[in-house]
Amino acid sequence: MEKEQSVVEESRKNLNFIEQIVENDLKEGKNGGRIQTRFPPEPNGYLHIGHAKAICLDFGIAERYGGICNLRFDDTNPVKEDMEYVDSIMEDIKWLGFHWENVYYASDYFKQLWDFAVQLIKEGKAYVDEQSAEEIAKQKGTPTIPGTHSPYRDRPSEESLELFEKMNSGEIPEGKMVLRAKIDMASSNMHFRDPIIYRVIHIPHHRTGTQWKAYPMYDFAHGQSDYFEGVTHSLCTLEFEVHRPLYDWFLDQLADSDYRPRQTEFNRLNLTYTVMSKRKLLQLVQEKLVSGWDDPRMPTLTGMRRRGYTAQAIRNFIDKIGYTKYEAINDVSLLEHAVREDLNAHAIRVSGVIDPIKLILTNYPEGQVEEMEAINNPEDESMGGRKVKFSRELWIERDDFMEEAPKKYFRLTPGNEVRLKNGYIVKCTGCRKDEEGNVTEVYAEYDPMTKSGMPDSNRKVKGTIHWVSVSHSLDAEVRLYDRLFMVEDPASEKEKDFRELLNPDSLIVKKGCKVEEYLKDAKPLDSFQFQRIGYFNVDRDSTEDTLVFNRTVALKDSWKK
Repeated sequence: MEKEQSVVEESRKNLNFIEQIVENDLKEGKNGGRIQTRFPPEPNGYLHIGHAKAICLDFGIAERYGGICNLRFDDTNPVKEDMEYVDSIMEDIKWLGFHWENVYYASDYFKQLWDFAVQLIKEGKAYVDEQSAEEIAKQKGTPTIPGTHSPYRDRPSEESLELFEKMNSGEIPEGKMVLRAKIDMASSNMHFRDPIIYRVIHIPHHRTGTQWKAYPMYDFAHGQSDYFEGVTHSLCTLEFEVHRPLYDWFLDQLADSDYRPRQTEFNRLNLTYTVMSKRKLLQLVQEKLVSGWDDPRMPTLTGMRRRGYTAQAIRNFIDKIGYTKYEAINDVSLLEHAVREDLNAHAIRVSGVIDPIKLILTNYPEGQVEEMEAINNPEDESMGGRKVKFSRELWIERDDFMEEAPKKYFRLTPGNEVRLKNGYIVKCTGCRKDEEGNVTEVYAEYDPMTKSGMPDSNRKVKGTIHWVSVSHSLDAEVRLYDRLFMVEDPASEKEKDFRELLNPDSLIVKKGCKVEEYLKDAKPLDSFQFQRIGYFNVDRDSTEDTLVFNRTVALKDSWKK
């Protein structure tokens, strides 16, 4: 009994603060023991790694406690929204491995929200204001100076109702009128100072067309949508903490029972060498500073997927950084480590030569071809092995040969021995150069007694290099991706345009690369470890003639200080 209690106590220690809240609510029997969450993205862009943190929490809480999580699109601003984004958001959630119970839209509740706004007007808790946005902003005051009342604040309810109808009929131009909640212009919480709850927009909505011209603001639509759906735990990022009293105020005016959704805030996911602002990401796309939303340098989930990041790696990373009540910036190296860790366990090891130079084994029989045994993944025996063709002429990396090498250089240099991975020990005898002094071929002699299973197979040499048989290789293009920004915290560089901080070496394209023929049937998004180099995946730009590989992450973190 004591042991069981100890396990339970240990389990509770490992809960994040939101899970503790949920467990306490269940223990107290709140909401009839129901757990219901929602993920409410605005369909005005592609999801990024920051959204993944919210997805893992919203869907994860529902999964862990036998509840449901709905997907709800916050489509209250037709100016920026598009079905393209709706489709991409759904795809990203599925890719992460989560499943929603229902799909809702804030626009599903436009009539209910309208009726609630009419109720507030009739109760003297809302009024139509005809001032400009600038005038309303001036009257708001400051956190230490109370705001001043609008000249329209005491407008008769009947008059506000009539104007509110005109706001939605198309008679009122954009920006000429708004509906404001009448709360407290002297409140210490600036959000209580008669917030705008409806504005006029004449652009057709992607779902409702031209049915509506008056659209609810986020603060007005969000909490009520939670209420209409039966959400028990409304989980938001920390910037919404100051909005919570307003969230609760609206619910108090609307609710006709004891049930209330409970809003709880957690810290956002911020990464070094990254920007998360949708506005800035959109700029990068529109100004063609990246190739699109799915550019592998982007922090978007579609970009990370194209680069070869795995859904499991992202989920593992988010689990490790956890959820707190204070903002922080996470080192992108932690994410890259999670990606390495996952790919190390699952990726097949292959040979890829990015900067090829020919190695000729002068004493190897011409025309002879052998099959060498290669292990697919030493971390997982169940993945088996394969045969790799070996011949007299091989491709090796250019930097695996040096004519005049320093003392601790253990690769090919005249007179030095190395092992060819899965093959023989060879001894370098020299090289050939062109007229400009560039090495074009490297020469070596192989020791036929050093192949696996032969008498000298265990003879030790200090260096091992990878290779690809010239006559059994495939052409490839390799794209070496690095961090998109040169500075650790681009958002902190207030005096500079963020575009000036872009890393000019964030993409280096290598053509004329060589990979082993095993990869001829590789499909887009297939991941591999190029031995000694890093993890790569097949890009959708691949053709029948040339495979294209994206470097997902190097074998080691080259940014560590």
